[in-house]
Amino acid sequence: MAGLVECIPNFSDGRNTEVIDKIVAEITKVSGVKLTDRQMNADHNRAVITFVGEPEACKQAAFNACKKAKELIDLRKHKGEHPRMGATDVIPFVPISDISMKECVELARSLAQEIAEKLNIPTYLYEEAATRPERQNLAVIRKGEFEGLREIVKTDPSRAPDFGPSELHESAGATVVGAREYLIAYNVDLGTNNLNVAKKIARALRGKHGGFTYAKALGFEISERNIVQVSINMTNYKMTPLFRAFEFVKREAERYGVPVIGSEIVGVTPLQALIDTADWYLQLEDFSSDQILEKKVWGEEVRPQEETLPRKFITELASKSPTPGGGSASALSGALGAALVCMVCELTIGKEKYKEVEDAMKRTLDEASGLKEKFLALVEEDEDAFNRVMAGYKLPKETDEEKQKRRQEIQVALKGATEVPLEVIRQSKKMLELAVVCAEKGNVNSVSDAGVAAIQAQAASQGALYNVLINLGSIKDEEFKAQVQKESDELMREIKTLTEKVEKTVKSKL
Repeated sequence: MAGLVECIPNFSDGRNTEVIDKIVAEITKVSGVKLTDRQMNADHNRAVITFVGEPEACKQAAFNACKKAKELIDLRKHKGEHPRMGATDVIPFVPISDISMKECVELARSLAQEIAEKLNIPTYLYEEAATRPERQNLAVIRKGEFEGLREIVKTDPSRAPDFGPSELHESAGATVVGAREYLIAYNVDLGTNNLNVAKKIARALRGKHGGFTYAKALGFEISERNIVQVSINMTNYKMTPLFRAFEFVKREAERYGVPVIGSEIVGVTPLQALIDTADWYLQLEDFSSDQILEKKVWGEEVRPQEETLPRKFITELASKSPTPGGGSASALSGALGAALVCMVCELTIGKEKYKEVEDAMKRTLDEASGLKEKFLALVEEDEDAFNRVMAGYKLPKETDEEKQKRRQEIQVALKGATEVPLEVIRQSKKMLELAVVCAEKGNVNSVSDAGVAAIQAQAASQGALYNVLINLGSIKDEEFKAQVQKESDELMREIKTLTEKVEKTVKSKL
């Protein structure tokens, strides 16, 4: 496994510098790893260490750190504002370059198993590495924290760890390991010591309570400063940017007559997150990251990955290689449509003329941003699914046993290759629902863009349908085929109705 990953283990000690020094030493002694950040917070009683390197080196460094934390941190004596269930509470891996999310998932699962087997610490898998849908959310796994989970894990099978015994380590608790996209830890400080205000704002901000899908928030008391804080985990800054979260907290705080007195980023952050914030607040026209002086000095190595993808993808699409192909192109059409929905929302939000629909457009923007990233992920997933089918056909077939295994692998891969374009169709329907909102409520000067978004969604769904059908023809499972055919037929009928609705609305406003 090659490439570059980031690892951000969180440890349940933010007050004892000597303890964290020893843990960091275990990380930095591993060749191929570079420490990039170290943060300690006394109120949270939590340390966040960030390092990057080759995958196996990062895995070894994370294991070493977890082993040392087991020796030095006793949760039975731990008190702090931040939720926790382990001495090493959470270890996420983030793909940086030349490595896929799938490979990071494999890395996370391998580390989790090693921690459980060698350190006798039960481990859970979260985010992209989760083995159950409900465990993608770290808060669900950590519910009850060390004290509560210590008892319930013994009797409730649904709370059992993915690896290791169904019993927390007496002092080190349990550790959660996962793979995820880049997360920004962002805190907003409020000019009050009323903790209820911070908690109410955090609740309103959270996606599960009607806020932003990619923001997780809690209210904390910062006793040493006699203030409170809204602590936010921005799980995807592209979908929910920093400035949008800040403005939301600021607006909510005004309801309680409370000022925002500052904010902070814990750990490191992608340059693009700050560029997006500056761009929005300064209302820059046609600003490009190429205008950044340091980028000119450092060269292409700091170019955001997304700036290089379109040309590379199209060049590969035009080559004789079978991947990427029509399925990936269909997913990309969906991403383009979702991006147009985002644009219409951005051109509507903040305009006095559209003040009454601003909240609806903000919700639409948040959903469309998520769909854009989902479609982009499906571009790669379609290619991976096709490659798995090809790998199945290349399996040996000399013996009866080999032939049977080959047939089974091909059938499993074909089902996977069917599920990806089917998901493109599902997401296309969702995107069309957002295009309807944009066409009806968005800035009338951009109504044509809402129409183009609908066309892109229609193209994405139709192209994906072709890929569903070509795979169904080779699948032997008749029940699976019937279910997929039924769902795709229903989705395409709904997509046709939604497309016609957008078209009618757009034409009425042109």
